[in-house]
Amino acid sequence: MERIRKIRKVVESVPTIEGAGVHLRRAFGSSEVPDFDPLLMLDDFRSDDPRHYLKGFPWHPHRGIETITYVLYGSVEHGDSMGNRGIISAGDVQWMTAGSGIIHQEMPKGDESGRMGGFQLWANLPASHKMMEPRYRGLTREEIPEITTANGVKIRIICGEAEGTKGPVSDIVTDPEYLDVTIPSYSALTRQTITGHTVFAYVIDGKGYFDKERKFAVGNYKLVVFGDGKQIDISTGAEGVRFLLISGKPIGEPVAWHGPIVMNTQEELQIAFDEYRIGTFIKHGKVN
Repeated sequence: MERIRKIRKVVESVPTIEGAGVHLRRAFGSSEVPDFDPLLMLDDFRSDDPRHYLKGFPWHPHRGIETITYVLYGSVEHGDSMGNRGIISAGDVQWMTAGSGIIHQEMPKGDESGRMGGFQLWANLPASHKMMEPRYRGLTREEIPEITTANGVKIRIICGEAEGTKGPVSDIVTDPEYLDVTIPSYSALTRQTITGHTVFAYVIDGKGYFDKERKFAVGNYKLVVFGDGKQIDISTGAEGVRFLLISGKPIGEPVAWHGPIVMNTQEELQIAFDEYRIGTFIKHGKVN
């Protein structure tokens, strides 16, 4: 095994429409299972056109996964079957564990200039946790630590650890890491990674080199998937780069996925949709 992780592939996120008509870009999704195990999907919903996001994501179910919503600008109004209501504002994160079942809605709202920007990541749950009790964690911008290294690299730590500082989300079975990293021009970041874990970066601004040999620069809307190893080396030239760095421990189980529900077998999927149809989907709390 290589000590330094090499780039396995670079792909561009693909425009698609979801919810009630939200225009977004999908970095990866169901067709890539199991390449990103334990992560299932990453959607980028940055837009300057309110017509592309205001219809939002009306009430819909989830089971067997976690959804992580990170807002850069604008806001997202949300509500769920556990009685949670609120607004995810710029810089905030919503980490929702659907577990045995939750029904919720997410309605994006732009800022004063009409901009809406953020990302939603789906993380799988192993069979042992598919039917766990749902839980919700709303994290404000102030609760998410940001560190700056000696060479000016800024890292917002949603989940995981950087330079001895831990993020506010913990006790996640797939041991994920979710960092928002900004590397200024003519600088670099060397970061240790856990051997065997899935690691990828999604560029959201600027350009950077994600291989030690600096073969080519990777820019906005591009997803960098790393091979296995103990370390990644990322550097910049005249232009800095900002990216999401995400990793997790693979589950290695069968995936049965349809729409908003991800289970291990087709039988479990059928049970979930039958329960949703007859009104027995929610195991904890009640639909509001």
